[in-house]
Amino acid sequence: MIPCFNEEENVGPISQAVLEILEKQLPQYDYEILFIDNDSTDRTRELLRGICRENPKIRAIFNAKNFGQFNSPYYGLCQTSGDCAISLAADFQEPVEMIPPMVAEWEKGAKIVSCIKTSSRENKLMRFLRTRYYHMIRKMSDVEIIEHFTGFGLYDRSFLNVLKDLDDPTPFLRGIVAELGYDRVDLPYEQQKRKAGRTHNNFYTLYDAAMLSFTSYTKVGLRLATFFGFFVGGVSMVVALVYLILKLIYWDRFVAGTAPILLSVLIFGSLQLFFTGFMGEYVLSINKRVMHRPLVIEEERINFGNEQQEAKGEKDAEESADTTADTAAGTGADTGADTAEDAENPD
Repeated sequence: MIPCFNEEENVGPISQAVLEILEKQLPQYDYEILFIDNDSTDRTRELLRGICRENPKIRAIFNAKNFGQFNSPYYGLCQTSGDCAISLAADFQEPVEMIPPMVAEWEKGAKIVSCIKTSSRENKLMRFLRTRYYHMIRKMSDVEIIEHFTGFGLYDRSFLNVLKDLDDPTPFLRGIVAELGYDRVDLPYEQQKRKAGRTHNNFYTLYDAAMLSFTSYTKVGLRLATFFGFFVGGVSMVVALVYLILKLIYWDRFVAGTAPILLSVLIFGSLQLFFTGFMGEYVLSINKRVMHRPLVIEEERINFGNEQQEAKGEKDAEESADTTADTAAGTGADTGADTAEDAENPD
């Protein structure tokens, strides 16, 4: 399963690279390659249509709009049909050479094979910040968060069924694997540089990912606000008492001035805004789950022929059954009305 967004330079090469690995190194297995496009604005969809025409085992799902960096890959995994599924980025940062080692671990009995970035060719500053973030989340969370795990890995059908049954409108796959994953094996790899195009991550998307994991798997933020409120309240009472005593003792010489008052207002105001915003992130996460919007709305499917026909057949059968039931009900009502009319007007 390969999620993509504006990857016109990569969808062709990545499909060829995956096909070469599967056909040469894993010829004993049947396969499907599923691309899920998150409303690309370049030629990605046009190229995917051509790729799907050339190989019926390559499928594609086109989202009606961009549903975010987490919903689309999660939904794509749930739409796969094999005994296992591999999630792989389209930009070659996750090496396709890891596919055979993952399958080998799966053959040994692993239900989840997580690929962990032990080194990376990305910016060193970003690598450092990511490491610090993972360490912080790991210490704050009750769940053992997997450091430098992006979702790249293999998932057995049994775990994919778990993902389907979760029915989570804001899924965070990395946390779900850490929380609910079982029989897991970790494989190290070096993250490569993007082969072509440019990254779609920015401050907002990275912040969104950080806050989703924070609000989903930690309670420290809310507890910190509570404890800090008690602490600041206690300190404020002590300071107020000290000021009162000094004023009573040195009433004619002790001049506090307005500077301490102004500083205290600014400090406490900023803290209140910070923790209000922080709690707002939790409320926003709750709101998304309560609204329970669909993960993805599909615009088009390609090479799902048999499944689409089966789904259409089931829908037609249901509509036919409903029509038959309505007709039977109408006939029964008419017959009852005629009988009643005959009873009221005997010959």
